[in-house]
Amino acid sequence: MRLKPARRRLATVLAALVATTGLALVAPSSASASPRPLAAPGDSGDDGEGGSKSLVQQLEAASKGFVEAKEALATSRKRQQQLIDKLKEINTELGPKQAALDDIVQQSYRTGRLGPMTALVTADSTGSMLDRVQTLETIAVKQDRAVRDLKDSKTQQEQAKVAIDAEIRDQQRQLTVMAKRKTQAENALKAANAASGSSDASDSSGGSSSSDGGSSSKAAAAPRNSNGELPNESCSINDPTSSGCITPRTLHAMKEAKKDGFTRFVACFRQQNSGEHPKGRACDFAADKNGFGGDATGSSKTYGNQLANYFINNASRLGVLYVIWFRRIWLPSSGWKSYSGAGGDPSSDHTNHVHLSMR
Repeated sequence: MRLKPARRRLATVLAALVATTGLALVAPSSASASPRPLAAPGDSGDDGEGGSKSLVQQLEAASKGFVEAKEALATSRKRQQQLIDKLKEINTELGPKQAALDDIVQQSYRTGRLGPMTALVTADSTGSMLDRVQTLETIAVKQDRAVRDLKDSKTQQEQAKVAIDAEIRDQQRQLTVMAKRKTQAENALKAANAASGSSDASDSSGGSSSSDGGSSSKAAAAPRNSNGELPNESCSINDPTSSGCITPRTLHAMKEAKKDGFTRFVACFRQQNSGEHPKGRACDFAADKNGFGGDATGSSKTYGNQLANYFINNASRLGVLYVIWFRRIWLPSSGWKSYSGAGGDPSSDHTNHVHLSMR
């Protein structure tokens, strides 16, 4: 079939573009429903999280330490309450047990506290002697059992008190760790913001309502160990957004967000000098429908606000380490804090995407 003159001219122009620029023209793939990024975070050679390697490491250590101490504190308080309930139960049982022992002691006095020899000497007959000896033996067995039972309960009572005191000391240690980790994170941010001339102001809202969290504010919880702790995970799952890998927990968070309506472009694994991306524990969620563009505005910024708050609302269930969005970082210890990237561009300032770091 011969091309019409207009189509022939267009084909000539396209062929020239391919020859001079190396531009590859491919048809859109049906398998790629999400638009490709316009300029992915980290493409400019920075660490992809907007801060220095030292700052990122400080924030990672501080946030992880804070969250682990907070969860240990909650576990300890739960154990303490269980011990308190057990102690109340023991205390309730002690009264009747003591009363039962008192009754046995009084009964032994009523029978004259006779030993077997005395019973033999004072008995009127063989039958009465055997009856008295049997009665004494029965009382002695009951008294011995009652004494042991009471003693065991008092031992349990003391053990419960000691265990409660130990839990209280452990809770104080965890509170101390949390305070130190909070200070570590905030001091690191303060130093970084001072160096860049940025404000260090906190903002509990992050620019949006904390209840504005998507179609569902409650994500399904990530799997935990039998003791309630999150398991240690490696970069062992194929990353559906790249040719790299991510952790099972990161994949779970991404799927939960998608299930709850956050379906715009996502990029997770990336080779870089620091941060969570090369460990498979971070994803960047584009705010705009067309990928990572300029500063998000209008509905794109609303989408970013909702997504950031979605991860914050579900931080404990999903295992979130921290969230970065629109020149702010959300830390489990401190809430929203000012956080501007060294590059001053939409990617390093996180004004075109929500960054999610996972434990």
